Amino acid sequence: MIEMQVDGRDIEAREGETILAALKREGIQVPTLCYMEGLLPSGSCRMCVVEMEGAAGLIPSCSYPVAQGMKIQTRSPKVLEARKTIVELLLGNHPDDCLYCVRSGKCDLQQLAQTMGVRQRSFRGKKNQMEKDVSGPIVRDPEKCILCGRCVRVCEEVQGIGAIEFVGRGCRSYIGTAFDQGLNVSTCVNCGQCIVACPTGALSEHSSINDVVAALTDPNRMVVVQHAPSVSVSLGEEFGVEPGQDVDGKMVAALRRVGFDRVFDTSFTADLTIMEEASELAARISGGGVLPMFTSCSPGWIKFVEQFYPDLIPNLSSCKSPQQMMGAVIKSYFAEREKIDPARIVSVSIMPCTAKKFECDRPEMAPNHVPDVDYVLTTREAAQLLRMFGVDLLAMTPEEADTPFGERSTAGKIFGASGGVMEAAVRTAHFLLTGKELDRLDMQPLRGMKGAKEIRAKIGDLEVGAAVVSGLGNARKLLEEIRAGRKDLHFIEFMTCPGGCINGGGQPIGSDPDAARARMQALYRIDQVESLRVSHKNTQVARLYEEYLGKPLGKKSHQLLHTHYNARDIL
Repeated sequence: MIEMQVDGRDIEAREGETILAALKREGIQVPTLCYMEGLLPSGSCRMCVVEMEGAAGLIPSCSYPVAQGMKIQTRSPKVLEARKTIVELLLGNHPDDCLYCVRSGKCDLQQLAQTMGVRQRSFRGKKNQMEKDVSGPIVRDPEKCILCGRCVRVCEEVQGIGAIEFVGRGCRSYIGTAFDQGLNVSTCVNCGQCIVACPTGALSEHSSINDVVAALTDPNRMVVVQHAPSVSVSLGEEFGVEPGQDVDGKMVAALRRVGFDRVFDTSFTADLTIMEEASELAARISGGGVLPMFTSCSPGWIKFVEQFYPDLIPNLSSCKSPQQMMGAVIKSYFAEREKIDPARIVSVSIMPCTAKKFECDRPEMAPNHVPDVDYVLTTREAAQLLRMFGVDLLAMTPEEADTPFGERSTAGKIFGASGGVMEAAVRTAHFLLTGKELDRLDMQPLRGMKGAKEIRAKIGDLEVGAAVVSGLGNARKLLEEIRAGRKDLHFIEFMTCPGGCINGGGQPIGSDPDAARARMQALYRIDQVESLRVSHKNTQVARLYEEYLGKPLGKKSHQLLHTHYNARDIL
């Protein structure tokens, strides 16, 4: 350990770490804009500057290593004036539309202006005039960009996509796409990690709230809603609840209060997905099909394969995602059961993901030009909808989701965490192949935030190699190994976002840095305390097969629950 002095107080730091890391551990708050946890510092924004005894000028704490005996000032007049000037310079070229901005109240620049006491415009320059990109699920407003580079770094260094990059030099710099085309024709996979990384309103999701409100107020429409497994453990954060608190019952009651005619749990069709996917895996293993089989629940991951690894499309499971399966059975089985014209049904989903907006618009997901799912709301949009309708989530008395798509196993619930799909699939695949339940359902090696995990699972006489990957940068590494001839894996779960859906691009912004981990732990707590823990024992899923679908991989289920994917050209 290294001894150093900060603001007249002695602290200890670890050799090799940065000043900022040491300060954060001591609870000393230093503002940042360009800094991203886990990535090498760029030191470009200079918001984190501190004063060091003996140095000629201020130094960036995010990139300067600690040293024995150094004396640091984090709040000297010189430091505070420098930070304030940086904020004033940024505001000199920033739009004055905070009242209308999607990030108002959760904008880092706005927060810094308040913290530094900026109450008037000190610098006036010619403002950027750039066209807003509304071509896809992710909206870019370059006029609000402060060139911190966080979106570029998460897209390139974490996700390995590189859809956006710095263009131009000096005062003419901006962040754009290849050939200044729309995001819809770029390599973007719509994961939304750039939205979460962005400190201002320069990036946001294309909102469907107005469309949903119009449907809710139309007396000729039946409006149904489904909610993803991870939404119930994250929605509460938008209303001040600590991360990791499950508000499932309150959320169901709140959605009914808003006016949805039916509230369904997407975890039900997560169970349905497992029945189809595990059956498909068993069929591939026993019948010599293409292996390893890749999961197909994450739409950003699907687009990633279509663009960068089209030769591996045959490895993708043909199963639709749980969202799309729910949409399909709502507009078929449910519509027939309730004697409702499917054209009258408006199917809405609440997802932790911006790529789900892209998925529901895919032509493959609209048989006979009738989309399985009409509109997708992110977790953030769902919270906004509740506030718009004056519904107090925390005051709701918990209620249960509607039948016939309300029952779920905890295997379906843990879909929201990286490793959850694999764990659920192995539980059911073991039963389908051996007729027996696993001795131990918990699979600890598959759990946690680690980007790549592997296990060897014994299923009868067969040893199955399984891997779990989250974050597309990690996915690329494993896919390159498979291209190079790796043969020891049978089944691989891929999630677009690091940590899985609990850390999706549509989740609350500005939460605790450890919020994603807390959400994951909440899902596994649910799995520990409830009794129905395997998808194949979901009685409502069994009833759906008995009354309508026939059997997994049967003609009817294949028609409704499966799809295909195609190679995509990229710029």
